[in-house]
Amino acid sequence: MGAYEIILILALLLILFGVSRWSRFGKGFKRGMEEFINATGEVTKEMQDAMGSEDPSKKDRRDGPSNGAVANFVLWVAQGFGSGRIPWAPGTFGSLVGLVWFAALLAGGSYWLYLIGCAVGIVASVQLCGAAEKILDETDPPSVVLDEIIAIPICFLGWVSFIYFKTGFLPEPQYFFSRQTWLITVAVYVLFRLFDIAKPWPVKQSQSLPGGWGVTIDDVLAAVYVNLVVLAAHALYIAQHHRG
Repeated sequence: MGAYEIILILALLLILFGVSRWSRFGKGFKRGMEEFINATGEVTKEMQDAMGSEDPSKKDRRDGPSNGAVANFVLWVAQGFGSGRIPWAPGTFGSLVGLVWFAALLAGGSYWLYLIGCAVGIVASVQLCGAAEKILDETDPPSVVLDEIIAIPICFLGWVSFIYFKTGFLPEPQYFFSRQTWLITVAVYVLFRLFDIAKPWPVKQSQSLPGGWGVTIDDVLAAVYVNLVVLAAHALYIAQHHRG
């Protein structure tokens, strides 16, 4: 992706979200990173203590902080590595982090690894988002955005699959941000946010599923809707192309 495309995308994001909102994004991400550093520091300390004396008093001290450190780490991941702490539209910013996860799966260079990554993402989201609900004592907390992150690669699954079965190769990450395709990538992202917010049937109904399933499956179904729209648009394009 050239400098022109990067500048254009950054300008579009700046227009969409505004300077003040990006400032809040930075503050929220910084706060999340600080909590992550604190949590990992506690985990490291507890591991060091575990390797030392087995004095009962030390063991008692390990039990409490260790649980807190694990809970902080779970929250940090479930809250999109800090992006979910942004006070305005955390799901939207969490979905931006999902583009990074999408690019990482493409960088693996294997279609089957991409599919496995999507499946593992769903399982991880169910587990971690469910745990975050218990920690926060809240159903589907707005700050928990891991479900949005793991849904982004699923949004592109139809497009990726079409290219793979047509060419035999998994497209590279930069393909989706090239001058020819970046607008479609933005459209996929926007479509996901629209379906995730509007929650057409059965997206909304899936939220009644227990625990992390209710948090995760609605985003997966929203991603399915995105694929249907993208494939329908592609079919219309092909039909018009042949007609012309």
